[in-house]
Amino acid sequence: GKVLPGDLTHYVVPDVGVVVDYLEILEFRELQGIVFTQTACQAVQHSKGRRQYNRLRNLLKDPRHDCVLFANEFQEYSYCPREKGESQEKWQTRCVYSAAVWYYNHLAGMMDIVMITEDQDAVTQYSSLNSGVYVISVQDFLQNFWPELQAAHELYSSISQVLQEKESEGSQREFAEHLPAEVLEAGIKSGRYIQGTLNVSKHRAQNEASIMTDGFSSKNTDLSRGVLVCGGKNRNRAIHGDSVVVELLPKSEWRGKVTALTEGQGEEKSGEENESKPMPTGRVVGILQRNWRDYVVTFPPREGTQSQSRNSQRILAVPWDHRIPKIRISTQQADALQDHRVVVRIDSWESTSLYPNGHSVRVLGRAGELETEVQTILIENCIHVPPFSDAQLREMPVNSPEKPWRMDPAQVAERRDLRETHLVFSIDPRGCEDVDDTLSVRRLAGGKLLELGVHIADVTHFVTEGSLTDLEARTRATTYYLADRRYDMLPAVLSADLCSLLGGVDRYAMSVLWELDAHTLAVNKVWYGRTLIRSSYQLHYELAQALLNGEQVEVPELVKLGSEEKDAKLAQLTQALELLTHVARHLRAQRDRGGALELEGVEVRAQLDEERNITALVPRQPLEVHETVAECMIYANHWVARKIQETFPHQALLRRHPPPRQEFFSQLVETATAGGFTIDTGTNKALADSLDRAVDPQDPLVNRLLRMLATHAMSQALYFSTGLESQDQYYHYGLALDRYTHFTSPIRRYADIVVHRLLTAAIDMERGVDPGKALATHKELEVMAQHINNKNRAAQQAQKLSTELFQCLFFKERDPQTDPHCVADAVIYSIRDNGVLVFVPEYGVKGPVYMKNREGQVVAAGQDGSCEWQSGSVRRYADRVTTTSGCGTSTFRLFDHITV
Repeated sequence: GKVLPGDLTHYVVPDVGVVVDYLEILEFRELQGIVFTQTACQAVQHSKGRRQYNRLRNLLKDPRHDCVLFANEFQEYSYCPREKGESQEKWQTRCVYSAAVWYYNHLAGMMDIVMITEDQDAVTQYSSLNSGVYVISVQDFLQNFWPELQAAHELYSSISQVLQEKESEGSQREFAEHLPAEVLEAGIKSGRYIQGTLNVSKHRAQNEASIMTDGFSSKNTDLSRGVLVCGGKNRNRAIHGDSVVVELLPKSEWRGKVTALTEGQGEEKSGEENESKPMPTGRVVGILQRNWRDYVVTFPPREGTQSQSRNSQRILAVPWDHRIPKIRISTQQADALQDHRVVVRIDSWESTSLYPNGHSVRVLGRAGELETEVQTILIENCIHVPPFSDAQLREMPVNSPEKPWRMDPAQVAERRDLRETHLVFSIDPRGCEDVDDTLSVRRLAGGKLLELGVHIADVTHFVTEGSLTDLEARTRATTYYLADRRYDMLPAVLSADLCSLLGGVDRYAMSVLWELDAHTLAVNKVWYGRTLIRSSYQLHYELAQALLNGEQVEVPELVKLGSEEKDAKLAQLTQALELLTHVARHLRAQRDRGGALELEGVEVRAQLDEERNITALVPRQPLEVHETVAECMIYANHWVARKIQETFPHQALLRRHPPPRQEFFSQLVETATAGGFTIDTGTNKALADSLDRAVDPQDPLVNRLLRMLATHAMSQALYFSTGLESQDQYYHYGLALDRYTHFTSPIRRYADIVVHRLLTAAIDMERGVDPGKALATHKELEVMAQHINNKNRAAQQAQKLSTELFQCLFFKERDPQTDPHCVADAVIYSIRDNGVLVFVPEYGVKGPVYMKNREGQVVAAGQDGSCEWQSGSVRRYADRVTTTSGCGTSTFRLFDHITV
């Protein structure tokens, strides 16, 4: 368990009311020596529900916070029986005070105890009873002990305002009450109600939401597309992401999803003509689990109408995420905070209120400024990356000019030493600091055999399971890459130095070495183990590709050598690269035969100058060497997956990619059919082959677009614990492999750290060595896998949003009428009722193009290709949209190139 630090001046015992209402303040890491009573914890469980209670339990478990639990009701001398006629609140406060006195006596008066409470009577009643036990209000506590901790003071005032106003709420009902939990559970069992997660539409947040049902499409085929919830009243105070219970409406009231392009939020006419076919429609009758998080909001420009009570105003703040309703906030700084982004938390949403009530937590900064927008992206995706603490950094090895890091002789004796025998090199993006992986390849037995080696940074040697660094890495789960920065999962001394397999230095590695038949490339044997390596070359992709192409280029490591030695080394390196390419092509062909997919992502890099201003948007150039490296990594991941799954069949962490649901392919199939191609989505092999055939010799973009649509239809690949899935579920659809995991990037992914530990345990078992530590059970592993999956999704989303942010900044200052950057070639990839969706290859963006404007005019194309707005009408067909106006009919077909 945890022990409170002994070097404090006092311990803090919060009263029940403080733990229930002000837990957020007690979560500040600066507040040390907090004793939570059992009485207070139980009160949180009863009045605040499971989620808040779990939050408190996690706080108590977390070694980064100095707080402990005291089971005061099981301690003979601090237990207080409830007296006759005593109210629960008074009794709870007496219990907590009694616990504070017991603590003071238990520590023989060596430590002062401060009890904090919001109950003024308690302050008067108890504060002078015992010397050394102080009873003060939260506000006094913060002012006297933490005058500098500004954030806590602001949070305190915003929470107490909410509590004051809760008492003066109105009583007129705006929504139906939620049904009690036991009614919901019975209804779900009997099939009258349906449970699922509320998913609010991005484009029609006001009116359209759906419930993704939790996997029972088998019973009721109607529900495989989910349940539609139309309008705010039927949504009944449920917020995007909440776990809810719905009741279906009668079939006559079922509706379809809107299919027209909608601009803005304003003009949501519920036009019946633009709907898809009706689907099950329902209303929310109860909420199983609130999944509220921190939300970023802006304060609207003030009109004089908003109610103002004594010095604080109630403002309807507008969330950054359109899918979240406006949140009512009480604040004294409404004027100062206009145009600023602020973090808020929702407290409650009563049936008498049109909007949820919340309180502000902190101010991020002015909207539109780069820093504010980046912080917004992180918070909206629940990404919390504080600087590494001193305690974490104290666990790290030192590597400085005064104290250079050296290998440990004990490790050198234990590991297989490849420094003199293997030519090891890395190939990474230009300027890469965290080099996770290196490669080697050599001929053995006079050329009859080949040996391929993948050598990965041995992170687990430095990061002990359960250490502070390990806990922080597990919480982050991945390194977060944004367009202009990254937030590392591990401190820099590891990620950019001791674990990074840099050129010319000795490093610890985890290696997989395959012995292959030089002719057939069949695997004779595989060796897994811990090694010592020294990478000879740190290449970047463009350089490696140039060497393969036989171009004359400078290799930095060879610049200082004499010409003879230089030529010999260059020949040796080029030969290794060629051999590697040969092996990788074979591995790729092997997976292709199994049905591996080649998918097209839209990768655009924002090029920045010194001041972090964006100068250009550059699409990534694909090179064969990218594939070569990827193929070797996939191979290593696959073989490690086999090894850990065979050794630990019920507790290995693998990565599966489920086949996509067929209905997700509809867009791809429709688009392809309209363009005259057939796409077979029956299996991954059929899909891969039909994509290879769907080529327009005149326009290479057509194939790229179809591959993009196929990518879009894919489900997410997920980590899972082998103990909880049957073996036929392990399959990886995209890579066409029966087992797969992540092993090759432990510097930037926590999953790989888990896999390294499993591999080490597997090697130990083989050698008959006791692994020393019990492995995680399959349940624990599944919880971890879920957490990593969530963080990965957040990381992808944040990366995408930050690229979009820079795309916006790139165009923000430019005038579309005059600036040539604002005009670009686009390809139509989807037809809608009142326009088309296009892809702009130059900038890697997709977006809508309207054929009809708000005034009801349509686009008319002249003979020379110029367009103007004229009154007329729009018609939609399967493969085209036509506009008819005074000057005739214009047709816009799928895969047409238009200038936007």
